[in-house]
Amino acid sequence: MTDAFAPDSPLVARVLPSLNFGERRGHARPDCVVLHYTGMPTAEGALALLVDPAAEVSAHYFVWESGEIAQLVAEDKRAWHAGIGQWGGLRDLNSASIGIEIVNPGHDGGLPDFPQAQIDATIALLRDIAARRAIRPERVLAHSDLAPARKRDPGERFPWDALALAGVGHWVEPAPIVDGPLYGPGREGPPVRALQALLALYGYGIELTGVYDAPTRAVVAAFQRHFRPARVDGEADASTVATLRALIDGLARG
Repeated sequence: MTDAFAPDSPLVARVLPSLNFGERRGHARPDCVVLHYTGMPTAEGALALLVDPAAEVSAHYFVWESGEIAQLVAEDKRAWHAGIGQWGGLRDLNSASIGIEIVNPGHDGGLPDFPQAQIDATIALLRDIAARRAIRPERVLAHSDLAPARKRDPGERFPWDALALAGVGHWVEPAPIVDGPLYGPGREGPPVRALQALLALYGYGIELTGVYDAPTRAVVAAFQRHFRPARVDGEADASTVATLRALIDGLARG
């Protein structure tokens, strides 16, 4: 076990140091936050993994269901939480981000609701980090945003709308679901390429192929999981496209 360090946030109840970190590469400071669920049956098992050197995985913060917060890695270090992914053209997200693991068994465990105390604590932590690090709202991300083909966390039951009401993250009210898909598997042509371009403009790692292929479907599903969680099917209906456009318009106005 490495030596303890002073917590970066006053909200931290315990420092539980992990050896799984390194130096940030090419980033003087983190400029985004990535939210995860632990995806394991118990909090104890997840925590043991995050501090086990053999696992080669970690995060900066760990939030229990009770709302208690532990810090595992100092913010100025590169924790190993994001893995292979992309956002806004950046591929080394570990060097650019702060990772927060939120205790929840995830999809494999039935994706239960996140307790209110846990959400309140996560909001408070995010507000503290954003204030200290000048992190923009649109840089509070889901793990699934970075790696749509691999990850689903923190999942469609994570209350991004509640975070937005508390001033955390980028959010618009999702457009109503009123019809079937505009584009789906097998479609191709300029409209599909335009959709891919909008997703890339917002930050998603997607190639502008003009074909509604499996990677495009995965990115659309990741977008829905974060911003239009009422239906996560990977098919770009009018609600999905309108919500995406509203988010981009909000960035332009900001």
